[in-house]
Amino acid sequence: MDTKEMNTKEEIQKFNEYQEIVNALQPYFEGGRAGNGQLMITAFYDHAHVVGSMDGGFMNVNKEDFGKGMDSFGAANNMQYHIAWIDISGPAAAVKLEITNWVGFRFTDFFAMYKKDGEWKISAKVYDSHSRN
Repeated sequence: MDTKEMNTKEEIQKFNEYQEIVNALQPYFEGGRAGNGQLMITAFYDHAHVVGSMDGGFMNVNKEDFGKGMDSFGAANNMQYHIAWIDISGPAAAVKLEITNWVGFRFTDFFAMYKKDGEWKISAKVYDSHSRN
């Protein structure tokens, strides 16, 4: 196999991994819009942890408490998001997500993700709420 052919295969693999990560995050996005924290946390590993700030207050919760908190906010029908970047290294990835209109807030989320048994999931989330929209 020549170098060009190998580079093409690597590029296709990276593209496929990128799409798999985007697909793995869909329950997070759909749950956020619907106000369904239990759907959101299906994108997380059981051990996942969430750390961040909202209105200046520090938050440090497990996946289950995060889901309950998201349930309490209700639907965010006007939520918009943009995946700023995804950086993949083998079965590990980092994702930066920008979100507006999530129940009146603008957020930046950072996810540490890992692919196990062919499935990408969030291992950790760190976030900041910049301002209210």
